Amino acid sequence: MSQRVGTHQGLHSEHGSLPGEHRDRSRNPVIKVHDIAWLEFEKPDLVRAEAFAHAFGFATVLRTEDQLHLRGTEPAAPCLMVRKGGRSRFAGYAFTAHDEVDVLSLADTMGAPTRTLPESIGGIAVDLLDPSGIPVHVIAGAHALAPLTPQTPHILNVGRDLLRTNATQRPLRIPARVQRLGHVVLQSTRYVEALNWYLDNLGMIVSDFLYFPGQRDQGPAMSFMRCDRGATPADHHTLAMALGPRNRYVHSAYQVADLDALAAGGEYLRERGYHRSWGIGRHIQGSQIFDYWRDPDGFLVEHFTDGDMFDDTLEPGWAAFTASGLAQWGPPVTKDFLGIAPGRESIDELRSMATAIRHRDNEFTLSRLAGLMKVATS
Repeated sequence: MSQRVGTHQGLHSEHGSLPGEHRDRSRNPVIKVHDIAWLEFEKPDLVRAEAFAHAFGFATVLRTEDQLHLRGTEPAAPCLMVRKGGRSRFAGYAFTAHDEVDVLSLADTMGAPTRTLPESIGGIAVDLLDPSGIPVHVIAGAHALAPLTPQTPHILNVGRDLLRTNATQRPLRIPARVQRLGHVVLQSTRYVEALNWYLDNLGMIVSDFLYFPGQRDQGPAMSFMRCDRGATPADHHTLAMALGPRNRYVHSAYQVADLDALAAGGEYLRERGYHRSWGIGRHIQGSQIFDYWRDPDGFLVEHFTDGDMFDDTLEPGWAAFTASGLAQWGPPVTKDFLGIAPGRESIDELRSMATAIRHRDNEFTLSRLAGLMKVATS
């Protein structure tokens, strides 16, 4: 590893770690995963799911009565796999290992068998459960689909740099072409246990920790984790995880070409009656320009562009977890994005709060509930 770079010198966070605070990486992880591969869902209506997917900017790889595989423009395996099911649910996700040796090593350490993936995907996988009970597949050797024609970024006149003369900018209101899956955000009742599991077994590095307002002494309540690629930069976060009253999917994010693609693609979605949850704005942790949408099954999905890329030298930042601190600029964060708008999601969350604090087999205590309640109003 290269020499570590601090965070309190005008870099990605105003504050770095204090002595004794949670580590940002494992000294000797079992393996170091390379990237996120795909997400898996079950949904009752694949026709409706595919219609939204095309409007959002995915391309279909496979469509049967029981399966739907979707991809971006970059050469990789499909980044979304949807199975027909009786109800809508998140069914797990996959990481890519550097090679099959890493998959075998992880399987041996975890005492789990490997399996051959379907011929249409290729390669091998080991199937695990993280401490939250979420299925995690680590794969290697999957076929990379041929690249599709990408959406071309616009040429911009920025400051006094004149790059465009006698030419207008008229971005078409068409779907923003998804390039790739960037990250997934999860909520866990066993946040610290799960965090350590990803650091120790998959070799992930924490880019930023967040703590509930007034509770830094109780430890972090959210972490943004990146893949450790050594000197090769990786996304600020491939996996983000927050402490909460139930184990659940929060959102996933997909990269697009630039702000014009994101904004014009958002207009395309809006004109077709889809629901924008929050956006357009620029995040603080990760810096990406974002635009959040709800799919017809209520899942939160994000278009993003211009995100931070870190190598293995940058140390973690620490900041308070506040609603106003989620964006550098943009409209105020919505109740829908926070999951507190009236509806099924907020009702389920309230019920799970009551259940979680009654049981002692998780990390969501009454004190942590008080901290979480401050997030939305701070």
